[in-house]
Amino acid sequence: MSEFADLRWDLSYAEAISIQTTLASQVIQQDDLPEITRVAGVDVGFEDNGRVTRAAVAVLAFPALELLDYTIAKVPTRMPYIPGLLSFRECPAILDALGQLRITPDLLLCDGQGMAHPRRFGVACHVGVLTGLPAIGVAKSRLCGHSDTLPEGKGARVELRDNNEVIGSVLRTRSATRPLYISIGHRISLNTAVHYVESCLTRFRLPETTRWADALASNRGQAVARANQILAR
Repeated sequence: MSEFADLRWDLSYAEAISIQTTLASQVIQQDDLPEITRVAGVDVGFEDNGRVTRAAVAVLAFPALELLDYTIAKVPTRMPYIPGLLSFRECPAILDALGQLRITPDLLLCDGQGMAHPRRFGVACHVGVLTGLPAIGVAKSRLCGHSDTLPEGKGARVELRDNNEVIGSVLRTRSATRPLYISIGHRISLNTAVHYVESCLTRFRLPETTRWADALASNRGQAVARANQILAR
């Protein structure tokens, strides 16, 4: 998105922490949603030994979960790998990819943390606040916090807490598989975030939004050719 072209990403540790702290106060933790007819998955990877950041965004119809649009953006990596500051490393490519979309999504499902972050400002919050789009963090692993034991059955859910604050939900999307860690990104409540993640599931552990974005980012199983074939119909 061109309005973000002048943002600095090559920040010092102290500068990045300061920005996180400031922007975290702007996260809207209640439902402030349009009618949801298009959901998007966001995934990020790296190439050339980390020197290139690659982001894929896949827009799906909701609730049908049919692919409507996708983009892949590659930009030079501007921030080193620093735990807790990954959004500064990933956001430039994500914003570039979002800016290339022909169809604007109503809701983003980001592969990463939202408020389930030590400073309550993971990548889903960062992208949500900068773009103004509703966003959810859908992480494959826990960054911080603790939870009660999660039952093995599909649909089991427990709170993820940190210092007695609820920062997310641990959700079992398939029986006897590793859970997902769902948290608020922006303009959505936690219960509604879980609802939309569950609504984007089919028979797999990951929601279809994430599955498409991840496959496109790596072109796994010739995903780009398959996507182009679908969109050409």
